[in-house]
Amino acid sequence: MSNSQSGTTKRRITAEDLYRLHWVSDPAVHPTSGEIAYVEQCINKERTDYNSAIWLLPFKGEAPIPFTYGPKDETPVWSPDGSQLAFLRTTDNKRQVWIIPARGGEARQLTHVKSNVHSLAWSPDGAYISFVAKTAENPSVSTSNAENQEEQLKGRIVGRTKAKSDGYGLWDDTRDHLYVTDVTSGHTIQLTSGAYDVAEPVWSPNGQLILFVARIAEHSKEDTDLRMENDLFTIAPATSNGNAVAPFKLTHSEFQIESAAFSPDGTMIAFYGHDRHAKGATQTRLYTVPSGGGTAVCISQTLDAHLGNAGMSDMRSHLHVGPPRFSADGQSLYTLVIIEGNVHVYKFALDGTYKILTQGEREIYQFELTSDEQHIIAASTDVALPGDLFRIAIHSGTEERLTRVNDSLLDEIEISVPESFWTEVEDGRRVQGWVMKPAGFKEGVTYPAILEIHGGPHAMYSNSFFHEFQLLAAQGYAVIYTNPGGSRGYGQSFTNVVLGDYGGRDYTDLLSAVDEAIRQFPFIDPERIGVTGGSYGGFMTNWIVGHTDRFRAAVTQRSISNWLSMYGVSDIGYSFTEDEVGGSPWDDFELLWRQSPLAYVQQINTPLLILHGEQDLRCPIEQGEQLFTALCRLGKPTQFVRFPASSHELSRKGHPQLRVERLQRISDWFVQHKI
Repeated sequence: MSNSQSGTTKRRITAEDLYRLHWVSDPAVHPTSGEIAYVEQCINKERTDYNSAIWLLPFKGEAPIPFTYGPKDETPVWSPDGSQLAFLRTTDNKRQVWIIPARGGEARQLTHVKSNVHSLAWSPDGAYISFVAKTAENPSVSTSNAENQEEQLKGRIVGRTKAKSDGYGLWDDTRDHLYVTDVTSGHTIQLTSGAYDVAEPVWSPNGQLILFVARIAEHSKEDTDLRMENDLFTIAPATSNGNAVAPFKLTHSEFQIESAAFSPDGTMIAFYGHDRHAKGATQTRLYTVPSGGGTAVCISQTLDAHLGNAGMSDMRSHLHVGPPRFSADGQSLYTLVIIEGNVHVYKFALDGTYKILTQGEREIYQFELTSDEQHIIAASTDVALPGDLFRIAIHSGTEERLTRVNDSLLDEIEISVPESFWTEVEDGRRVQGWVMKPAGFKEGVTYPAILEIHGGPHAMYSNSFFHEFQLLAAQGYAVIYTNPGGSRGYGQSFTNVVLGDYGGRDYTDLLSAVDEAIRQFPFIDPERIGVTGGSYGGFMTNWIVGHTDRFRAAVTQRSISNWLSMYGVSDIGYSFTEDEVGGSPWDDFELLWRQSPLAYVQQINTPLLILHGEQDLRCPIEQGEQLFTALCRLGKPTQFVRFPASSHELSRKGHPQLRVERLQRISDWFVQHKI
């Protein structure tokens, strides 16, 4: 229920409350003391950017203390003996590895490479730190970082199929490669080179190898941008004479691998991945493989669920989940699993049996284990909590909340807590949804409602905090949101529903869920309903208004309108379109056009607001432009808002002022059209 029902007099949340929110992430547990370093992020006083600093949480219950002062510090990692903390600090727009003593003091910069650093890891003896940094694939070719205007004015040769990436821009002839730095001297060695990218490096327990994920060509003519499967490789940190050696391939290009970890004795590797039997809809599973290479074995096959986190929220964007965690005895693995709107920590034995270690209606978006393996340190959110750290006892399940970074704001504002409902749909599936009551709810009064549709489509609305949803509730709307066919969290066959059928059963799932919400929650006015969504949710918003007039107004965000052009302009267009819709423009023109909302633009009568970031390379702005031009040409009610310098991630990590403007424009559009 909302706070107003319980007799409180709290104020309603506003779009500008975004400026007061704090976000907690990246817990790192000290190997001996149990102290927890973590990152706390907030918006700066000028409201122009995000600041982040590392905080320290003493083990015995004292209040958190600031450990670094940023303004852009992230990714804390303790040294194996706990004497030092490594982290990433950005200064002068360059991110490098810094080190600070565990007892505090002056931090020192360790690395001085030319590009931004990420994925740092300590060697087991604490003498080295590995990291990944972009390196020129062909140093003779000018890049976008040319030092003078004359160089910048030269034409740029596009040398690969995947020539751009959302949030990063055009490919600049660099690749992510692996480096190792001596912690004492700062001497740095580049370990890998070539036309591939290194990801997720981890050290072997004896420090003799570094494991990483990469997609390396089998022959000189192979275009690895067209192959989704990748592999695990190991490499020695350096030979005795200091020269790097070639990587050793462990797997057989059978899987799309995300991350991996060594067992404590170094004989086994566990990894997250899948075999792509359902293309991009395939659920991620947990596998093991001998550390010397061999046949991979799936140990999570008894559970029809996606491992990792596919939960949606506007509080964060693509936080690093990390590899599966081995137990100290090497006989079990800890992992996140998503199930029916929740994300929890599971423990898998090597024989495939498992236990659920955490409980409650929540999304755990990151976790670590204490060194004695008695507690989980979880970064967790729920519908009324943007996110905090919790200490959860593995055996008893008892919990202790460790941080309260948003309590001062939450004490002021009225929160609407959603109620869950289920819808039986025509092919026997059950679709989960939620309804949030509007602020100031009164029995016997009917209220307008907004249907929210998530992106992905293989994501999941979870029991997590959504500023956008709370804002709409604060402005007097009931909020309906649901996980239609295609969503993760309900098994593989459920996730497969949209493949080759965008706008089919997913469309009827959404309309059926709205009907069921109206039936179960009679305070919803069926004549005053709006719809909005972003990415796939934007596609579905476009599709809905082209196929029904039941919604009074709509807002489409970073959307897809035309699969034919999407194929060639998106950073994932060719692979995503072939995987999800099932064809290419030259072989399957009719198929792609038939599933394009633009094909039905003449049927759109619903007033449609189009919101799009100008630097969106995932669903490029031409998708919104095509739709807007067609609507204008046909005299349909529409408005187009272009957000400058904004990628596909505008709603989650875009410019703070633009995030607030976006929220306000959504609510203003619905007010304007009398919902």
